[in-house]
Amino acid sequence: MATQDLVRPSAADADVEDPQLPISAMEVDDKKQKPRRSKQKRVASLDIFRGLTVALMVLVDGAGGEWPVIGHAPWYGCNLADFVMPFFLFIVGMAIPLSLKRIPDQGKAVRRVVVRTIKLLFWGILLQGGYSHAPDELSYGVDMKHIRWCGILQRIALAYLVVAVLEIVTKEADLEDKSTAGFFIYRKYYRQWIVAACILIIYMSLLYGIYVPDWEFRVQYDVSPYYGKVFKVTCGTRGKLNQPCNAVGYIDRKILGINHMYKHPAWHRSKACTDISPYEGPFKADAPAWCLAPFEPEGILSSVSAILSTIIGVHYGHVLVHLKEHRDRLKHWVSMGLALLILGFVLHFSHAIPLNKQLYTFSYVCVTAGAAALVFSLFYFLVDIVGIRSIFLPLEWIGMNAMFVYVMAAAGIFEGFLNGWYYKSINNTLVYWVKKHVFVKVWHSQRVGVLLYVLFAQILFWGIVAGILHGVGIYWKL
Repeated sequence: MATQDLVRPSAADADVEDPQLPISAMEVDDKKQKPRRSKQKRVASLDIFRGLTVALMVLVDGAGGEWPVIGHAPWYGCNLADFVMPFFLFIVGMAIPLSLKRIPDQGKAVRRVVVRTIKLLFWGILLQGGYSHAPDELSYGVDMKHIRWCGILQRIALAYLVVAVLEIVTKEADLEDKSTAGFFIYRKYYRQWIVAACILIIYMSLLYGIYVPDWEFRVQYDVSPYYGKVFKVTCGTRGKLNQPCNAVGYIDRKILGINHMYKHPAWHRSKACTDISPYEGPFKADAPAWCLAPFEPEGILSSVSAILSTIIGVHYGHVLVHLKEHRDRLKHWVSMGLALLILGFVLHFSHAIPLNKQLYTFSYVCVTAGAAALVFSLFYFLVDIVGIRSIFLPLEWIGMNAMFVYVMAAAGIFEGFLNGWYYKSINNTLVYWVKKHVFVKVWHSQRVGVLLYVLFAQILFWGIVAGILHGVGIYWKL
């Protein structure tokens, strides 16, 4: 498809319907400045980038156990899985100015944001709070004493709410565009950057300033030989970023309560905990007590820092709105992305602020936002400028129906449904048979078989399903 069929050179040509997972990028009538419902054109690079992010999440959940480089880093560092959450937040942020510019009434805009936030919270708690046990267990329900309040969609909801409201209350200072230079956008939205600086100062002050005392916990895993036993963790310090004594975990234990935190944190695969690190396995006999403790990777303080990823995404949305030429957009996006990457790596390798997804450190914000910027810029160049689109169609279809694919594939709802139909044994299901006989046995490798199963039987399969849904005009939107 030719470039002009995908995106117009005007900066006001991109609009979206939904700033959550199913973002739809569309063109706007330049003369009337109103959406043309009959001739809406999607900015394909947004769909493809979002589809890639959902696909990465499916890949991480399905194959991360067999391929540690795909799964989350046990503590410090940044693996493939650690880019998924920041990419989502970046995409949500980029969609906000495109969506809200069509709603001039502040009250209506705020109501829309609040309703969507509530929907995200509902689905987040339902899917990750412990109610759904899919795909591995044929049961549902959660003890409210142990419900998990935080999660992926909950973090997206918080970031979306804060940044969308910020966009609503600051966009009224509407100055005339007198320059095509990117610096104009910084001046135009300087109040958003002031808020970002305040968020960073608050986060850093709490992370390094809060005193973390000794703490205790009771082992809640009923399959653990230590089930019900109480352990004590010695801290009595401040400013530490290690597993047991960081302020992020302390705040979550105090506010959420340790029973409402994630019970299988990535640090279980740390070298201090298991001999087969970075794989998950039996704990060492002399493993420190904190190896058995819960930790919330989407906790309160780390979610405050995660708002910065969304604010950076909003800036990229502003560039799409205000800069009128492809070259100006790409120049601004790529230069800022490279600057963020360099800053993040300098902070990490100088040991000033290490990369850490669990704590959502500032270096992690910079590296992942910079990576998101460069990946999106690449898609924008290939798809919306050069016109190379067909090879990305499965990702584009997933991006058009991202919420649907997230629930069915990443949250395991469809596999859980299939596993409910078993023969003689609950382990003898269609999913188990396909994975074992079509992939693992054919390739004579558990690791390779599982990887191929996720790529073809999950990602490609749901890409095709999403394509069929797109063909008949069915989308799941919040």
